[in-house]
Amino acid sequence: MSHAHIHKHLLINSYGSWLRRHFGCRVSKVNVDGGFTCPNRDGSKGTGGCIFCDNAAFSPDGARPDISPEQQIDHGMAYHRTRLGSEKFIIYFQKFTNTYAPVEKLRDLYGRALAAPDVLGISVGTRPDALGDDALDLLAEIGRSRYVCVELGLQSMDASLLRWMNRGHTLAEYLEAVKRVAERGLHVCTHLIYGFPGETRASFLKTADLLAGLPVDSVKIHQLHAVRGTRLAGMCERGELRLISHGEYVAGVCDFLERLPGRVAIQRLYGSAPLDLLVAPCWGLKNNQMWYSIVNELKRRGSWQGCRLADDRLLVADRTAGFEDCFLTALPGKASDRLFPDMASAGATFAPQGRGNGYDTQTLHR
Repeated sequence: MSHAHIHKHLLINSYGSWLRRHFGCRVSKVNVDGGFTCPNRDGSKGTGGCIFCDNAAFSPDGARPDISPEQQIDHGMAYHRTRLGSEKFIIYFQKFTNTYAPVEKLRDLYGRALAAPDVLGISVGTRPDALGDDALDLLAEIGRSRYVCVELGLQSMDASLLRWMNRGHTLAEYLEAVKRVAERGLHVCTHLIYGFPGETRASFLKTADLLAGLPVDSVKIHQLHAVRGTRLAGMCERGELRLISHGEYVAGVCDFLERLPGRVAIQRLYGSAPLDLLVAPCWGLKNNQMWYSIVNELKRRGSWQGCRLADDRLLVADRTAGFEDCFLTALPGKASDRLFPDMASAGATFAPQGRGNGYDTQTLHR
């Protein structure tokens, strides 16, 4: 069990802390709209896109395809320098599928982003089924000298939910994409949503167990929420489904975090949308209130990210050791006796979990 990267106050391995450790300064991600589309919209995989998708709901005002990448970058950098005192930046190609274009276009856009001053690298949001070898080879070429993170939208590992949301790809395609990205030495981020109709907490937690055995470097989690103009919003307005409550979401995410290895950085813990676009759920919480409702629940439990794991194995019995005890005594080797002595003496067993190596947490690393 590794606690080396768990923030002693946030109780998770926040991405902001990871960036500071890795680069030695405050780093922010700057959103850029590269004018991409999606194979789930143009007919090659499907039409209409995912039932929850409206990119305008989570994109900054300054990130629009009618503004040049250079202007978008300048605007975003100025904002983060003023708001956070950021010194270096990662350019985030976020909207739609940012590897879904001829490699010549990708090389031009990525190159222009990397040419900006104080840019450390790029983060590229994409789909598991839209990663051609040419795009991956280009990213690997860039990754030999710059930071590159490939953000893969999985959303759910449940096949029926993937069909329900009109996602257009399978779990198998995600697993293959993770393998191909990791083999090229690139960072892997996985996007997940919690709160689908019919989804149980137990089924959501299986995703944490899955990620524990994959070469995934970071995750983004957010609640299923409906924004105006989407098919999901229409379903909510017609009373066809009930979205998850705040209490249910916080409890489920904390359970998830307890099962997720500490080596995995947390980039996001919930999603937000402009109030004039949000249909449901309406929890009435500001960003920092939402963030700390999760952190405070971990504190109330006396738990932290990965606390149910020992040497990347899932702990079957309940916890008895506190956070500080385990943080101070974490050692390599057989951790069960040292980290959970009460459980070991009571005969607690550990089940192997396979091989393993909103609000972006880059803003909360202090």
